[in-house]
Amino acid sequence: MEAKSFAVWDYVVFAALFVISSGIGVFFAIKERKKATSREFLVGGRQMSFGPVALSLTASFMSAVTILGAPSEVYRFGASFALFFIAYAFVVILTSELFLPVFYRSGITSTYEYLQLRFNKPVRYAATVIYIVQTILYTGVVVYAPALALNQVTGFDLWGSVFATGIVCTFYCTLGGLKAVVWTDAFQMVVMIVGFLTVLIQGSAHAGGLHNVIEQSTNGSRLNIFDFDVDPLRRHTFWTISVGGTFTWLGIYGVNQSTIQRCISCKTEKHAKLALYFNLLGLWIILVCAVFSGLIMYSHFKDCDPWTSGIISAPDQLMPYFVMEIFSTMPGLPGLFVSCAFSGTLSTVAASINALATVTFEDFVKSCFPHLSDKLSTWTSKGLCLLFGVLCTSMAVAASLMGGVVQAALSIHGMCGGPMLGLFSLGIMFPFVNWKGALSGLLTGITLSFWVAIGAFLYPAPASKTWPLPLSTDHCVLSNVTESVPTVLPSRPAIADTWYSLSYLYYSAVGCLGCIAAGIIISFLTG
Repeated sequence: MEAKSFAVWDYVVFAALFVISSGIGVFFAIKERKKATSREFLVGGRQMSFGPVALSLTASFMSAVTILGAPSEVYRFGASFALFFIAYAFVVILTSELFLPVFYRSGITSTYEYLQLRFNKPVRYAATVIYIVQTILYTGVVVYAPALALNQVTGFDLWGSVFATGIVCTFYCTLGGLKAVVWTDAFQMVVMIVGFLTVLIQGSAHAGGLHNVIEQSTNGSRLNIFDFDVDPLRRHTFWTISVGGTFTWLGIYGVNQSTIQRCISCKTEKHAKLALYFNLLGLWIILVCAVFSGLIMYSHFKDCDPWTSGIISAPDQLMPYFVMEIFSTMPGLPGLFVSCAFSGTLSTVAASINALATVTFEDFVKSCFPHLSDKLSTWTSKGLCLLFGVLCTSMAVAASLMGGVVQAALSIHGMCGGPMLGLFSLGIMFPFVNWKGALSGLLTGITLSFWVAIGAFLYPAPASKTWPLPLSTDHCVLSNVTESVPTVLPSRPAIADTWYSLSYLYYSAVGCLGCIAAGIIISFLTG
């Protein structure tokens, strides 16, 4: 595929995103220079209001993974992705009513402090290490995958965008702390919505109006949303998305440091809950935009699928390729969409860096050096932001091995987030569970979720469980077509078509329920 190129105005619009994001960091560094305490730097002095925090929460987890990956999922597998609407609602309600009150009233800064209060230090340290590994891996996917997709479609420099993302995020996190992250996220959320709306309006016009989009999507079976098949091996059904998706996203929202840190930065518990509920509206808006983008994209490419025809090499390139087509005569608008995608990346990476610095400082540095001065604590926190900025950017290299962006990102969260959700659930909901049960449960959950995820990576599920809906190349002008050479597939163990073929959305449920079950049993056995 020959990459379409950016015009000067596209680069101007894209550069403006980075300049404004950096400027917000500089602004808060100057504004808050007289309040240079670690508390101010890490949790905004616990004086944030719900509005910017809500926007920040949405922006952080509706990353470029969603902007590029979700429309591609809808294009290939249909609008059942919209069922995350249900999962998001359950997740926000459970987080705000079950988990948040415990963390907020504890007066903690690191989520994992609770584990020491409830169990002991080894449980706290084990959970912190798992969180650090999970977040660095996830951030690598978030940085690398969109940069690669945009590079191959637009010609935008791959490593230039990767390093620019890492440098800018590290810059404003290190300078401005949590306040800079929250307000920059709020700005980037606006950019994401504007970018999506621009694509929806222009894409609908190209397709002949929304009525045509709905009609063609119906004819192409893209609107068969409610598939109630209970088979857990099916990739996306009502149950895998609404149940499995709830477990996956509850691990992301309910007990994740990045989320809880922003919630406890709010001035009151009421503001924290409002931030979560208003964030739910943001999640729904982005989800609706992503689903309609996928349907519009299907309407546009219904007679010539650029993926199966070989015009593009990966499904994650569908959205940027579509954007370059519909905005080909409108300089500046492709740059706006790329800014939309990278807003998602910047917000997620910044939140990750800030959260990583917080848990490392609170769980390790303060434990070893409890009498650090405020000034030294602040400089240490900034140094940790710098360190994790470098690590997260470096991890982007490994992300090239992880496949499709949505599945890779949610698989990482499922493998680690599920057992962590189980661990906190043991602490909050089962008062009889002791530290031996908690630690054993965590290790059991991690073992189970990694076992199924690594098995699925080595032995992908049968095509019958993951095959996309029909895609046509009837009207394509094909070139450079090569015949496929038959290959002999390696022998598959029996477990590959059962356990290893489990939907990736159930990884979190496996880890969580495995952790809870083992924790309860071990606690009973050890008294």
